[in-house]
Amino acid sequence: MPREISWKFSMPEGTRPAPPIAAMAAAMLPDPALLHVLRPKWLTARARAAAGSEGKFWRLAVLAFVGALFWAFIFGVLFRLLKYFRGVQEIGPLLAGKLLGIVLLSFFAILLLSNVITALSSFFLAKDLDMLVGSPVDWFRLYGAKLLETVIASSWMVALMSVPIFAAYGWVYEGGWMFIPLSVALFVPFIVIPSVVGSAITLILVNVFPARRTRDILSLVAVMTAAGLVLLFRLIRPEQLARPEGFRSLVDFISVLRTPTSPFLPSEWVQNGVMGFLAGKPDWLSLYLLWTSAAAAIVLGALLHRRLYPSGFSRAQESAQRWVRAGAGTSFVRRLLAPLGILRRELVLKEIRLFFRDTTQWSQLILLAVLVVVYVFNIKFLPLRGEGITFLLVNIVPFLNLVLAGFVLASIAARFIFPGVSLEGRTLWLLRSSPMAMRDLLWAKFWVGTTPLLALALVIVGITDYMLQVSTFMFIVSILSITGLTFAVCGLAIGFGTIFPQFETENAAQIPTSFGGLLFMMASVAVIGGVVILEARPVYSYVSARAFNTAISPSEMILGFAGAALLCIAATVLPLREALKRLEKVER
Repeated sequence: MPREISWKFSMPEGTRPAPPIAAMAAAMLPDPALLHVLRPKWLTARARAAAGSEGKFWRLAVLAFVGALFWAFIFGVLFRLLKYFRGVQEIGPLLAGKLLGIVLLSFFAILLLSNVITALSSFFLAKDLDMLVGSPVDWFRLYGAKLLETVIASSWMVALMSVPIFAAYGWVYEGGWMFIPLSVALFVPFIVIPSVVGSAITLILVNVFPARRTRDILSLVAVMTAAGLVLLFRLIRPEQLARPEGFRSLVDFISVLRTPTSPFLPSEWVQNGVMGFLAGKPDWLSLYLLWTSAAAAIVLGALLHRRLYPSGFSRAQESAQRWVRAGAGTSFVRRLLAPLGILRRELVLKEIRLFFRDTTQWSQLILLAVLVVVYVFNIKFLPLRGEGITFLLVNIVPFLNLVLAGFVLASIAARFIFPGVSLEGRTLWLLRSSPMAMRDLLWAKFWVGTTPLLALALVIVGITDYMLQVSTFMFIVSILSITGLTFAVCGLAIGFGTIFPQFETENAAQIPTSFGGLLFMMASVAVIGGVVILEARPVYSYVSARAFNTAISPSEMILGFAGAALLCIAATVLPLREALKRLEKVER
């Protein structure tokens, strides 16, 4: 058979030769526009929004109410702070600009990390890629569609958080209605640039590693980068800007304020554009730099996409290799859990294996460790010694610190414990079909999540109380309170996670952001607030009695601490009972 076919026909003289069949076929193929490529995503989103479900109106109402409260809180705090800054001559606008620069720099780092991870799914692991890559879609339109999808998926939360921030600046500094289009014009290229850069980084990594392995690598890199940013932010110590007495002179303080936070990053350009407009001196150069940098990034990213995407997409189809080995650690845990019985021991081992098998889960422990170090570092340098520091203040601070510790516990439980039942997926049907009692499954999930969280809570509270040198009474109250709150938060996490499961999800990180996750966080905040309110009076009574030699009311002590204990017990037991009822109603 000939290797090449020559397309020649006998034609009359003076006529042009017929074009090759491949060229004719290419000319007849459709060339869909960018909006046409994005239309399936739009139709899917609209169908999900229009689909009716039980209690949908109330869910939307609760989400809108919580979102409005969140916006109002951010706006109120910034409004009061910026109003104070505006009343300070000379350095007030500098402080406001520096604050905006730090916020935008944090946003830029979050956007960059988020886009690196999101681009892996949208460009290489999405379910519609098999059809799009094989269809007659121009490579640039495919790049634009997936880039726009990445921008929306990774930037919507930052965009929502920026609304009350820009609103507060515009309101306090009287930006007027023109400030709204200017803010949009500055913010759009600000979110596009990290999206293009993150997509390019992902494209390079996928061409170096298989995409299935790259997901694990990106999770670890993202967590370690975030941990480095947290440590860097702590070492910069931005709180020194609020203490000018720490500088040798006012000139040094003002020079620090005038120094750009990040002169070569888009966050600094947005800050200059916003503060210049509010000061009556529009900085058009910053707007020009933002849009030209975004355009140049898109062009370079498209060229890189054209060169590396075909090979990267081909490598993305490779599957990851999994090796399962039972080491000495597994044997030790088996012997340690032997008193629990075979069934409960194997359930506990199953939960441990599932946790450490998913890199996106255990790698976040690195970030958690860094946050604990930063937390202890801040406690160590609290100015609770010296003139003006009383016994009352030293003992009240660690008590109020329970609120922050409770919030940290709730956040960790939302990420690791709340998705436990949802991650079972189809396996839950297999477990339900077995003769195993659902009580044992809930027991394993509760204790596997509660034990490490309780150890972390006791270590944090114990170390911080030792550093603060609190009294024995406050140390006992702190330890008992954080223990009760840990059990309550874990019980709420298991309960709400079972009542509002997300079995169809493919990403564990999306489960805590669901409606059930929102209700869990609200319930946890309510329990933490209730415990603090119930214990506030007896703690204040004891501390004031030690400080001012007043009488202690035994009835206040008993009622306050007993009420807090009953609240923690109820928050632990009642959600677990409801979760057990829901699991037992699942069809075999």
